[in-house]
Amino acid sequence: MPNLAIAAPTVSPKTVTVPLPETVEEGQQVYEEKREQVLASRSNLVEIDLLPKGDPMRMIGNNIQSHYRILVCRGDRRPYADLYAFNLQDVIPSFTLPLRSSDTEPIIDLQALLNEVYDIYGYDLVVDYSQQPVPALSEADAAWTDALLQEKGVG
Repeated sequence: MPNLAIAAPTVSPKTVTVPLPETVEEGQQVYEEKREQVLASRSNLVEIDLLPKGDPMRMIGNNIQSHYRILVCRGDRRPYADLYAFNLQDVIPSFTLPLRSSDTEPIIDLQALLNEVYDIYGYDLVVDYSQQPVPALSEADAAWTDALLQEKGVG
């Protein structure tokens, strides 16, 4: 069975290797177990959820509804964390990547990184924009997406 590597940086970075799950449910369970291990340690956790369906990872005291989220949980600030919640029509927020206290923490502009990958690898030529996305978008998001594709000359 193939393996999945999950980086769990501490004083020196290390990689935790776990068996690759066979189902989505099994994958969720494996991830949640590893997440709990990281959260029980002094390691930093950065969780980027760009999945278009499913329930977001559990958080205490969070009533924020959003399509997507970035969670930055510093080992020295638990149980507190920074939550960057955003929706399809929003620009993905930049976030500070936690490192060792002696290191300068970079600001990660994930939106710019994804845009660059999209442009460099020609995803506009590979993705069939005539197909409906799965899962289906809300009426408002579908209208916004159609307008954006027309503006970009793709739709």
